Amino acid sequence: MHTQRTKNKLLNRVKRIRGQVDAIQRTLDEEDDCSRVLNTIAACRGALSGLMAEVLEGHIHDHVVKPASQKERSEAALELIDVLRSYLK
Repeated sequence: MHTQRTKNKLLNRVKRIRGQVDAIQRTLDEEDDCSRVLNTIAACRGALSGLMAEVLEGHIHDHVVKPASQKERSEAALELIDVLRSYLK
């Protein structure tokens, strides 16, 4: 599975995201100005989007483009639609 192949890379991204979320909390705790809080939130959102894109790319490649079976392709496509709908809300 693609997430197992890239596990370390994905976990490193998650650790960086965790650091960014902690930075958001620090900016709020320290009562920084709102522009710094907003920039920190934007950076975190960008990092989450990058993680999402990387996992989506692997999902599409392994399960939609080159699936083990037609059934897997259909299921993967429906899963992808559901994930994208929830992500875009």
